[in-house]
Amino acid sequence: MRTSKPCNWRNSLQSFAEPKIRHFHASSPHLLTHFEIERRKKAARLALQNMATPPVEKINYKEWSHENLIKRVTELEHNLKLKNAHYPVATPQKSYKKVRTEKHVDPSRYSTRLIALKLAYLGKAYNGFEHHVGNKTPLPTVEEKLWEVLVKARLIFPKGASPDGKGEINWDGCDYSKCGRTDKGVSAFGQVIGLRVRSNRPLPKHTAAEPSDGTEDFNHTMPRDNALEMASPALRPSIQEGRSANPPELSIDDPEFEEAFDFDPIADELPYCHLLNRLLPPDIRILAWCPAPPLGFSARFSCKERQYKYFFTQPAFAPPPENPSIERTNKYTSVKDGWLDIDAMREAASYFVGSHDFRNFCKIDGSKQITNFERTMFFADILEVDDTTPVLDFVGKKEFTPAPSIIGSSEQVSPKVYTFTLHGSAFLWHQVRCMVSILFLVGQGLEKPTIIKELLDVEKNPSRPAYEMAQDAPLVLWDCVFPHEDDPSRENAIQWLHVGDEPGRGDTKWGTVGLIEDLWKVWRERKIDEVLASNLLSAVAKQGGAIEGLTSDHWAKVVRSQKVYDGNNKPKLTGQYTPVMKKPLMERPEVINEKYAVRKGFEGSADLKTQGFRRMNKPSEPSDNADE
Repeated sequence: MRTSKPCNWRNSLQSFAEPKIRHFHASSPHLLTHFEIERRKKAARLALQNMATPPVEKINYKEWSHENLIKRVTELEHNLKLKNAHYPVATPQKSYKKVRTEKHVDPSRYSTRLIALKLAYLGKAYNGFEHHVGNKTPLPTVEEKLWEVLVKARLIFPKGASPDGKGEINWDGCDYSKCGRTDKGVSAFGQVIGLRVRSNRPLPKHTAAEPSDGTEDFNHTMPRDNALEMASPALRPSIQEGRSANPPELSIDDPEFEEAFDFDPIADELPYCHLLNRLLPPDIRILAWCPAPPLGFSARFSCKERQYKYFFTQPAFAPPPENPSIERTNKYTSVKDGWLDIDAMREAASYFVGSHDFRNFCKIDGSKQITNFERTMFFADILEVDDTTPVLDFVGKKEFTPAPSIIGSSEQVSPKVYTFTLHGSAFLWHQVRCMVSILFLVGQGLEKPTIIKELLDVEKNPSRPAYEMAQDAPLVLWDCVFPHEDDPSRENAIQWLHVGDEPGRGDTKWGTVGLIEDLWKVWRERKIDEVLASNLLSAVAKQGGAIEGLTSDHWAKVVRSQKVYDGNNKPKLTGQYTPVMKKPLMERPEVINEKYAVRKGFEGSADLKTQGFRRMNKPSEPSDNADE
């Protein structure tokens, strides 16, 4: 009997998949064309895919002992290492990016100068302007961002700061001062700070050398010995102290000062605004700088007028429709919900002008131990803002409009923007927001304009009623004014050099990386949000049935709970409204100060002041603190 040899199926299949190709000859009957070869290869691949894989013996590891399992794992790890050793190790691709190294700057080799900076910021993303050491906040402060970029740009050299702007924030040796301390969410378009920064002006040769004990003593921006510096005349003629109290006796013919004299303090100086704007977040921008602040300049104490604007819309919130044929039944106010009586608000605002005790228009902080609440307001009014917001058609329908006495019979009914504009010498904590809150109650018809007079009469009303203050986001520190002491018109005496005004540096304002383009990006992003929201609101108002078709049942279901506007995006439902003068009274300032002193371990407020616990060891005096 003939026995067949064992068949090696893989070899047979391989020979089938890869037939021998003879050299081309016209007389060869076994010639395979290219298409025939590809067809057979494809058939072989399909045969391999369809062929059953030989079964693999399954190992039951449950019956293995602990020692055998460890031995098996060790064996598999060893085999894996041997297998991986046959594969080439991927080498990391060489990076051609240049590694940035922080350049060391020796402070002793540079002169310094005192300058003033005017800056703007949108406060919604910040926890206010001022940074408090040891006080961690959910959002960064504007002052933190300023300090970081000043250190990164090597303009200041505080001790303990790393070149990347990290470290404990301190302004030691910087002659630092700030005008306004805005609260969380409050913006500023004219904030001013004063500080001493690094300058390009060459030092006289005999002062440029490093000290014998190293540069540690120069790790600050205090004035250098015999260095030159610009200054404008003092705002207060009575000032005797200042940077020029003992000016060095210099001669322009002295060869050691020749290079220092041959220096343009503006054209040859560092572009401070441009340097800082490159590093600052897009919602913080330096607008101008003052090359020569007046003698004795302090951004806080030299400022004699601060200007605020609080923005709001008319209507303040979405007015609900009402049946014009049905008489209003609101017993609290005759003003239609959502609308504000601008004339009544203007009358109320006029009562703020002059010198008054504003203890009933602020929040009292016991740690400040303030006893003098008298402040002077130069200007207070409600002004319309020129706005280009698209008209929302539904607001002009008769079911939504108020009486002609509120908006004027000849005016086109459409949303408008107004500001409460306020100019004052100084402000208490939250003063502007408290003032605006009462004005909104007057505008809604919930209070009469004379409520302002009642609250300003501290002899009759020595304690503030517990009313809520207005929201923070619409408030802007608009400008800070530094007039001469004897100027009754309070004209600004600071000579600002705005971005783009520097010689040969016009591109910093209108260029491709200039200030205008930066602010345009910020504006456009928010403008598109406004346009989309406005068109969505208008489209939804036009959908569905007509307002005229609403039944009497709908008018009866209109919510009658009193809505109170406080500057937020929507009003608060308060139910039954309680007039301001009938609200619970808060503690008097004297009681708040006394309780704080006792809580801190003193016998009383007088003992606290005697021991100099209060900031700067100064007795109680009118604070030049900006409102927020």
